[in-house]
Amino acid sequence: MGAVLVGCGGGAAERPAPVAAKTPAARTPAAKAAPPAPGHQAAPARKAPPTLAPAAGGLTPVYTHRVKSAEKVVALTFDADMTADQGPRAARGERFDNPQLIATLRRLKVDATVFMTGRWAEEYPDQARSIGTDPLFEIANHSFSHYAFAAPCYGLPTVPRPDMAADVQRAFDAFRDAGAVNVVPYFRFPGGCYDDDARRALAPAGVTAVQWDVVSGDAFAKDPDAVADQVLSGVRPGSLVVLHCTRSAAPVTEQAIRRIVPELRARGYRFVKVSELMSR
Repeated sequence: MGAVLVGCGGGAAERPAPVAAKTPAARTPAAKAAPPAPGHQAAPARKAPPTLAPAAGGLTPVYTHRVKSAEKVVALTFDADMTADQGPRAARGERFDNPQLIATLRRLKVDATVFMTGRWAEEYPDQARSIGTDPLFEIANHSFSHYAFAAPCYGLPTVPRPDMAADVQRAFDAFRDAGAVNVVPYFRFPGGCYDDDARRALAPAGVTAVQWDVVSGDAFAKDPDAVADQVLSGVRPGSLVVLHCTRSAAPVTEQAIRRIVPELRARGYRFVKVSELMSR
């Protein structure tokens, strides 16, 4: 089980999400392109990312990994955590970002999904824009505040139920304001904590919740080999791995990635974004 982590700065935990009932993938239609201006070619339409249909009772669906995948694909996901009240810590020099990790993913040409809080995007708008315009990456929603959507949740403050959908929308607005383009309608519950009330409250947001089946253990870890060992021992075809993109609370993740990526490739694995994993 993972170490406790809140906003990549202390408090919430990586933990396997409860197994939700599987629902068939509902492919969203490709977006319609506007008519081209005279003398200009139309840009190719971007396909809308796949989502899951609402669960029974209209609950927000939850996706954890690709079940019984015959293909050796794996999705590495990175939580870019920062809670709404951590601005003073950032002002004192604490780093909630990890540009070296992003640079390593680029150097190794690893497709990945970054679950970003809106507060992180506000603190590091240039990085949010850079990640969100790079075709290697897609940005998914990790809430604006990184407060809990169900209690108890490792000491996190709790988002009032009537405000949950608005908190998620505020994060999407922050990504847009930063200039991110590659944004997908996926949401990860802070701390992995949720219940049916939270899933019901998020229904108006129209998101698919995405959890994981492999816990990296990188939160507050000091040994990159231990993180790498945990990931390498847990990955199966179709796995979805949770890691973190924060120097202060996950300081050895970049080192672990330098071992994880070549070893998984040597085993025949290919790295995909969550949107591709969900579409297979």
